[in-house]
Amino acid sequence: MLRHCILFILSFLFSSVIKAEKLQAGYNPKEYIELLSYQLKQVNHNDALYPDSVQMHHYRNVYTSPEVGLQNQWSLWGSNDSIAVIKIRGTIGTSESWLANLYAGMIPAKGFLILAPGDTFNYHFASNDLAAVHAGWTLSTAYLIRDMLPRIDSCYKSGIKDFIITGHSQGGAIAYLITSLLYYYRSNHQLPADITFKTYCSAAPKPGNLYFAYEYENITRNGWAFNVVNSADWVPETPISIQTIHDFNKTNPLIKARKGIRKQKFPANLVTMYVFNRLSKTPLRAMRQYKKYLGKYAGKLVTRNLKDFVKPEYANCTNYVRTGATIVLFADEDYYKLFPDNPDKIFIHHFFEPYLYLAKKRN
Repeated sequence: MLRHCILFILSFLFSSVIKAEKLQAGYNPKEYIELLSYQLKQVNHNDALYPDSVQMHHYRNVYTSPEVGLQNQWSLWGSNDSIAVIKIRGTIGTSESWLANLYAGMIPAKGFLILAPGDTFNYHFASNDLAAVHAGWTLSTAYLIRDMLPRIDSCYKSGIKDFIITGHSQGGAIAYLITSLLYYYRSNHQLPADITFKTYCSAAPKPGNLYFAYEYENITRNGWAFNVVNSADWVPETPISIQTIHDFNKTNPLIKARKGIRKQKFPANLVTMYVFNRLSKTPLRAMRQYKKYLGKYAGKLVTRNLKDFVKPEYANCTNYVRTGATIVLFADEDYYKLFPDNPDKIFIHHFFEPYLYLAKKRN
């Protein structure tokens, strides 16, 4: 019954699908501003600078999922053109929602999560064995994608083949992983080959390491995914990155560094080895602490909320990097007059309003 109802609503909202233009590659400021505008409306905020901002869109909500996983949620939006929007909600003010962010140990970018006995989520975000991603947002993806796929199928059967994937903050981080997974499903024929996805990750933290970023940027190349950041916003600078000598590609000069140092004459060899060990072992120790507290310990907290969840094996990596084609919304002097730094308002540069202001100014 619900399936037929959604099909009917989609048919109504996307009634002009045959006449509409297809989704176009490339950053479209109008497109991004419309996405922000409707998200602003959904959280019932009024933009003091631009009171009409909540009306600068043409979207209507078709479906909102139940809260799943660590209080994650997504919505399907419709419009009078041929494009549907998959919008992933960001962090809300609960400990469970924040735990998805804090569970920042890295796990391999392909593998599985055991959500419960007999319930295994197989995922593939990247093929490179060195690629790794954020554990908490992978867990969120596991719950969300299962609810998304039937809705995508309903859209497709209604003639909708073009989708925008978007999210702000945590929603943007999860949007990276949702995008990677949907591209994988399309490549192995779990989704039709003629479905098009375009992604706007807004104010998003870093989702994975360099090798994940390489593959994400490759599959979304030529203008099909964007990472939009306010240069004053600290959230896209997280999670904290720690690079070790093991994060380099296999062919690199550090592989034989110790062997080369030993060949030096005494006492230069001892001095150089001492310096090399100090420089290489310090980040390794930091990485292990990161893995211990934000991986294993945070994983225990997750099992208090998701009691059947089995903690995965964590990757020996915490080299988080900025991912995707980046659109910088540059905070200039005029911006800081409107949104001054304030240690008591740590998210002043992160909300929809400053992003809307800068996106309009950049337009």
